[in-house]
Amino acid sequence: METTKIGCYTTREPRRGSRTRDVIAANFGTFFEWFDLLVYAMFAITISRLFFPQGDPQSALLFSLMTFASSFLIRPVGAVVLGIMADKVGRRTTLSFAAMLMLAGTVLIAVSPTYSSIGVWAPVILVTGRLLQGFSVGGEFGTANSYLTEQSASRKAFFASLQFSASGLAVLAASLFAYFSNHFLTQDQIFAWGWRLPFLFGCLIGPVGLYIRSKIEETADFEKVKSTGATVQNPRAETFKSHKRFVLIGAVVAAAGVVASFLNLYMPTFAINNLGLTKDDAFIASICSGVVCTFVPMLGGITADRLGTVKVMRTALILGVILVFPLFQMLTRSPSLLTLAIFQCTLSVVFYSFYYSPIGSLLSQLFPTSCRTTGVSIAYVIAQTFFGGITPLVVGFMVKTTGSVMAPAYYIVIIAVFALIGLYASRKHVK
Repeated sequence: METTKIGCYTTREPRRGSRTRDVIAANFGTFFEWFDLLVYAMFAITISRLFFPQGDPQSALLFSLMTFASSFLIRPVGAVVLGIMADKVGRRTTLSFAAMLMLAGTVLIAVSPTYSSIGVWAPVILVTGRLLQGFSVGGEFGTANSYLTEQSASRKAFFASLQFSASGLAVLAASLFAYFSNHFLTQDQIFAWGWRLPFLFGCLIGPVGLYIRSKIEETADFEKVKSTGATVQNPRAETFKSHKRFVLIGAVVAAAGVVASFLNLYMPTFAINNLGLTKDDAFIASICSGVVCTFVPMLGGITADRLGTVKVMRTALILGVILVFPLFQMLTRSPSLLTLAIFQCTLSVVFYSFYYSPIGSLLSQLFPTSCRTTGVSIAYVIAQTFFGGITPLVVGFMVKTTGSVMAPAYYIVIIAVFALIGLYASRKHVK
């Protein structure tokens, strides 16, 4: 570890190998967040039959989806608690603690007996696991984002984009699990043990991520604030007293990326239920989208660092609004594997890679180091809570009530208009 003198402070400059390890460690939680989200959704029907009473299959599925939603309801609590912890104790310690909570929740789900074995305790264990995961995820983004963006003042967007590449890798991994399970396992095998495989996969990798996180260095920005005594006793109070306007701006700007991302994840289900595509077509299109979301966000981050975060995000958002109607028309008029793949990959490039992936840089620049993680976590979790998990529900409701399969396009455009206003309001504070 080398040291560099900045003014009257000595900051630590990590060597390349050390920084690579730290960056990988910071992104483990992001991968598990999205991987868990997707595999639970993909196996929701199976889980509903195994963990809830079978007198009414529809009610069982509803309980399963409510369990899925419970992790979103607990996220704001996790965002506040872990955000405050990161700003007071440090990013490194909080990342390790969040990893332990995520691993504990995943283990509970992976090994839990089913309703036929232990009765009502089965859904209790399942919900407990989801709540632990949701609490961890609530503070994961803000803590990891602060840790990553504080790695380099000149490459904030690139380091922030790595979380979104990790999310893309999770989409790819979950889609591959779903595809191969659908192809190589019978329904009886899936119900007996197949549904546990992705969660066991999470349990196997979890300890590796926890070990790596225990070895990472604290960021120079946080150590500088701590050494000068500039840390605050109540980061939450500081955030809402001095920076509540930026919380709102950040949430509005993030909302467009959240909606587009969750709509993209919902499109395979939409195509199967509304357009008559097969499950194989839907999973293959998702795999293609996952590949794009794994690699292209880094290009979006690099571009934002060079040309300006707000400028790149604004351009991508306007382009996305222009393209969304032609894309929906193409897909709905000629539904096929090719058109679904083009639709999902285009959204992955425009909305996800060039609009959404630099959001971490924008959010980190809106808040000072002393309450950065708290502010970023709250802004992000507001967007996730109000525009994330409910997007499939809103889209399904709009399609049903309007009778138009074009309804999701209007939803994106409405949210995008507010996001453009948020970008305009942030332009003086973000490079």
